[in-house]
Amino acid sequence: MTGSGKQCAGIVQAARPGKYRVGLVLGSGLGTLADAVEDAARIPYTEFPDFPVSTVSSHKGELVAGRLAGQEVIVLAGRAHYYESGDPTRMRTPLETMKALGCEILLLTNAAGSLRPEVPPGFPMLITDHINFSGLNPLIGEESEARFVDMSAAYDKVLCASLRKIAADNEIPLGEGVYAWFSGPSFETPAEIRMARTLGVDAVGMSTVPEVIIGRFLGLRIAAISTITNLAAGMQAELSHVETKEMGLKGVGRLTALVTGLLASLDKDVADA
Repeated sequence: MTGSGKQCAGIVQAARPGKYRVGLVLGSGLGTLADAVEDAARIPYTEFPDFPVSTVSSHKGELVAGRLAGQEVIVLAGRAHYYESGDPTRMRTPLETMKALGCEILLLTNAAGSLRPEVPPGFPMLITDHINFSGLNPLIGEESEARFVDMSAAYDKVLCASLRKIAADNEIPLGEGVYAWFSGPSFETPAEIRMARTLGVDAVGMSTVPEVIIGRFLGLRIAAISTITNLAAGMQAELSHVETKEMGLKGVGRLTALVTGLLASLDKDVADA
C-alpha cells in the first residue's frame, strides 16, 4: 500500500473516528445515494493528497464517512475515469484509503449502456464478469509479486447471491451479465457494439474495471451494479451524457434499495450462495 492511502485514512479518522467495513463508489447520476448516509463526515477530495478530482459534471467529488443500513461505510461520491487523465491508476489512492480504514467489501456502481433490449434504461444490472477491451491495467509498474492477481472470481459469489435475493424479495427487475470496459470518452460505434455482442458482452461503460483490478489486488470482496442509462450504439437514435445523467437519476431508487438491502444482509447467511 502506498503512503498516500494511509495518510488519507488519517484525515478521515480525524474527521470521524471508527472502523469501516464497506466501501462504495458512486457512478454518473448516482451521487444522491451519498445523501442517505447518516452521522456523516463529508470531506472534499481536494483535502486529500493524491486524490483524483473528477472533471465529470455529475460526480460531486467528496468522500462521505458514516453509517448506512446498519453498516459503517466509506462512500466515494464520484470517481476518476481513465479518459480524464490517461492514467488507469488514478483510483488506487481512494481504494487504498478504504482498505486502510478497515474496509473488507467494495461495492461499485456505474452508468452503462445495455446491449440487451430486455434490460432497458432505468434497470439495474448485476455485473458477474467483465472484459477489459482497453488493454490497460492499473497494476502495470507494480513491482511486488502481488501484481499477478487472480481474476477468475473477481465478483464475489456470495455478494452476488445476496443481491439476486434482495432484488427478488423487493420485486426489482435485475439484469445480470458481462460488462465491457471501453476507455471513452467517446461512445462506442455500432460496429464496436456488434463486436462486443458477438463476444458475449451485456453492457458497456467507461469505468469500474480498473477499480475491480485494484480492489482484488488489495484483497477486497467485490460486487458491482450498473444502472442502465441507454441502449448501446446502433440500438437507439443517438447517445449523450445528458441522457446518462437523467436516466441515472431515474434508476437511483432501485439502486438504493439494492445497496441498502445488501448492507443490511451482510451478517446473514445467504441460501444457495
